[in-house]
Order: sequence, then structure tokens, then C-alpha cells
Amino acid sequence: MIKRFNKKGVKTILVTEPFILTTSNRWQEAVDNKILATDLFGNPYTYDFYFGNTGLIDIYDPNARDWFWNIYKHFTNQGIGGWWGDLGEPEVHPSGLQHINGTADELHNSYGHEWARLIWDGYRKDFPLTRPFILMRAGYAGSQRYGMIPWSGDVNRSWGGLVPQPEIALQMGMQGLAYMHSDLGGFAGGDTMNNELYIRWLQYGVFQPIYRPHAQEHIPAEPVFQNENTKALAKKSIELRYQLMPYIYNMAFDNNQTGKPLMIPLFFNESQNKELLTYDKAYMWGDAFLVSPVKEPGLKKQSFYFPKGTSWTGFFDNNIYEGGFEHTIPLSISNIPVFVKGGSFIPMLRNVVSTQHYSLDEFDLHYYADSLVKESRYRLYNDDGKSPFAYENGKYELMEFTAKNDDISLDFSVIKLVTTDRFWDADNLITVKVHNLKAKPAGVKLGNTFAGSKIWSWDDETKLLEIKLKCNTSMETIEVIKQLY
Repeated sequence: MIKRFNKKGVKTILVTEPFILTTSNRWQEAVDNKILATDLFGNPYTYDFYFGNTGLIDIYDPNARDWFWNIYKHFTNQGIGGWWGDLGEPEVHPSGLQHINGTADELHNSYGHEWARLIWDGYRKDFPLTRPFILMRAGYAGSQRYGMIPWSGDVNRSWGGLVPQPEIALQMGMQGLAYMHSDLGGFAGGDTMNNELYIRWLQYGVFQPIYRPHAQEHIPAEPVFQNENTKALAKKSIELRYQLMPYIYNMAFDNNQTGKPLMIPLFFNESQNKELLTYDKAYMWGDAFLVSPVKEPGLKKQSFYFPKGTSWTGFFDNNIYEGGFEHTIPLSISNIPVFVKGGSFIPMLRNVVSTQHYSLDEFDLHYYADSLVKESRYRLYNDDGKSPFAYENGKYELMEFTAKNDDISLDFSVIKLVTTDRFWDADNLITVKVHNLKAKPAGVKLGNTFAGSKIWSWDDETKLLEIKLKCNTSMETIEVIKQLY
């Protein structure tokens, strides 16, 4: 099964838990190898838990770490794509339990952190050419250095379960754990499928770090099992998530380099506005997007604050709003309110169905013109998506886009700043899509030459300008002439 999935580009993730039941056929092996936490007399500490009578792996004992890692190693060799560590607080951690270096109460908060480190260190030793995927419910300060992807646990499948999710992710991002996310659709409870809740949660999920529906099995979490309207809207959200992959991957690179969160509180850009310190009606998704999740049923409109300094363009309808004010936005079940900051570049793909097919050989580069923004700059990172420490080892490319805007023209430059052997022969085919121009340009120049209709086009209904060009190590310049000289 794992091999068949891998051929289709589907990576299998296995759930693991640090408990070994006394009824397990590996219990005696665990006892004989002395890998379990003990009582005061050195015997394996056993207790009743959700799954039955159990012992707990002593994650702090080097021998136990080796024993546990060899299980991970065995399945990774079979083609497993990553690991899910559940109940790693640990969920039940009796006070009388003794670890090799202290009591359960003394060490409780660091257990999940050490578990993530075990997997991280194991990959560095035995699979040094593989990026580990480590999904963990528990961690500690600094767990991000082990690539930990945390989630908010068994949240209720209700509007009350959805309400705190953006705030939780924003707080954790500021603490360094930028990949905090929630089970899309909610996990626990519920009698029947709430279609509106499911749709709104999946729409919010496009703009949270990890896109992952998951729930107790009595109500299916997978989009394919929903009614036709819900399934169609879920499909729309999933496709948008894939289209935004270059933008999201670039945010991941920024986080890797600087610790910058993916979800950003509004006070980051308006630190003097004290009202924004606890504001969670809207947040920034990277530098370009303003997102306001819909967290109540049946709403027809929603009011929230738009940061000052630029205009904001509706991502789905192109309506423009002035920054520095609260605006009331009409709602549709088709999408949640999402706006783009004036002067922003947003790279997007078209039809991608798997990260396996991710490529920047051809992509769209959206630019949102704003008279208030005279100059913009954006750097786009790219690597093979697989190699650990690709940036540190020089196995990457970096493209830079700039825009200068005045009353006469809008000037772009596009250049590949850094490239390596892997990317050297590739010209990136880019379609620049310029939003918010008031009228059809008088002309478009590539370099010093006026471009013809095969290079650029204008849609009078959407007011969208499209320009096709190649990006390589030579700088390409575009001049959009707004009016004749």
C-alpha cells in the first residue's frame, strides 16, 4: 500500500504514541531492554490508560531512545513519509513515575520536546538526505529547532471550537512555533455534519500554516464524503492552497531564516496601536494578505480593521478599501474575507495537485498597484523541496522583483539573483498580472522595445494587465506606460 501511494505522490504518515500496553507482544521486549519509566523500586511503572494497562517509554534514557528510534528507522526504510507523535504531553503522566533523570512532575513539560528531538536526531544520523516531517501535539520552548509541527489538540467540532484557533496560532507563532494549526473542521463531538462550519474552517485553513482535515470517525472529515455543495467549496479551498504554494514556501523560508511567523498579528506593523495587541478578528498571512476568518454561523457581513499605510484589494472581488479604518464587508459562503496590501507581489501556480509536481518553471506573479506605494520589492526563494539545509549548502535559487510606481509609468525589474547548477539551464516563464490600473496602458516596453500583443494583453472588464516574460540571470525590465509622454 505504501509503495502504491508513493507512486501516486501520496506520502504515508504513521501515528505513534510513547505507551506500550502490558498486553502488547512487545511488552516483554520493552521490559527486558529496560526502556520503560519505573517506580521507586526500579520496576516498570504501569497504570490504566485509555487504551488499557500501559507503561511509558523513558524518552530521557539513551537506551530507550535507541530502541524507540529503531522502530521509526524500520518503517522509514519501508517508505513512510513522516511521523505523527500523539499524546506526547504525556496525556497521563502519574506523579509516582520515575524517569532516569527525574520524576514525572519535574520533567513533564519537556517530554514532547525530547521526543521530537529523538526523531530529528535519528533522521540526521540515518536519513541525512531527507527532510523529516514531525507532527507533534506537545513541545517546549525551542521545539521549532527540531522541525516540530504542532496542532491545537482535540478541539470541539463546533463554532466554539473554531473561535480560538486563529488566536492560538498567532500566539504560538510569536513564541517561535510558527506551524501551529488546528484540525480543519474540528475533531471531537458533534451529532451530524455542520456544513457551514466545515466550509468556514477549511476556508480559514488555506491561511493557516498546515492544511489538514482530521476528526473522530463518526463524522467523516474528508471532503470527498460531504454533500455536493460542501465538497465543491472544499475543493475550491484546496485548489487555492496549492496555487499559493510559492508564496507559502517563501514564508517558510523567511521563518527558517529569521523566525518570522507565518500568521502575523496586526500590531506587528502598528506597534503604537494598543487596541491591536489582543486583536484577532483579522491577521496578516505573510506580508501581503489580510485575512478575517468567519467564526459564527449565518453571518451576512463582518467588520474588521484594515491596517493603515496602503489600500487593500479584495482577493476574490477586486474591491478596494482604504487602510487605517474598520470596514464592514458583505459575506458569501464562497469565501472568507481576504485582502491584498497595496504594492504586494504574490507568486501563484495554476493547476497543481501535489507538492510532488511543484515547480517554478512557469508561474503567475500578481502585483497589486497602489498610488500610495511608490516602490516595492519581493524576493522569491526556490529549491528542490527535498534536500535538508538546501540554502546552507547553496542548492537554491533566488529571484527578485521590484516595482516603481508614478503617475507616468509603472516600472518592473525581474532578475534571478542566485542560481545553482540544478537550476542553471531553466528559464522561469512568468506571467506578470497587474491589478488596479485604472485604464488600459498606452504601451508596454520590455527593455527598450515596445512589446506587441503576443507579449501583453488587457482585460477591460477586470482591469487586469498580463505580461509574459522569461526570468534568467540577466535583468528583465518592464515599463508599463500609463499615458503618452
